[in-house]
Amino acid sequence: MPASDSAPAQPPAGLPALPVTFRPTRTRAVLLTTGVALVAVLTALALRLERLSPGEKISFIFTGLLFFGVLALLSRPKVVADAEGVTVVNLTTKRRLAWAEVLRVNLRPGDPWVYLDLSDGTSLPAMGIQPGIAKARAIGDARALRALAETHGTGRAGD
Repeated sequence: MPASDSAPAQPPAGLPALPVTFRPTRTRAVLLTTGVALVAVLTALALRLERLSPGEKISFIFTGLLFFGVLALLSRPKVVADAEGVTVVNLTTKRRLAWAEVLRVNLRPGDPWVYLDLSDGTSLPAMGIQPGIAKARAIGDARALRALAETHGTGRAGD
């Protein structure tokens, strides 16, 4: 008996269920933990050093918060795939792409993160999938995103 058109589509074998978020969780954990530790150490130093003026103490704490802000920004990247397309969140930018715009997902040896070849002839870095600390996971995530792009997009990736 053929499947009804109104029945929800099941993902093909090997594809993650949508929506799915790809992000470098180990890298994110290291960055945020380091940021919290820096704030704690610099705040403790500021409060324990009695020879510092109140302005100097505030500058110690502000410096810790500034470092935390930078590390939090570095932990921001992610790639979110859903039925309509992909949202790429990098350090300071966020871009929404329809599946038809993503022609190819690339993670070549030595690349710091995945690159998406787009239908307008440009390439977009997707920093949410990076092989830094967890190379095997990044390769698996890149393959999953590639399979999703090939399944949902109109352009098929070539070899």
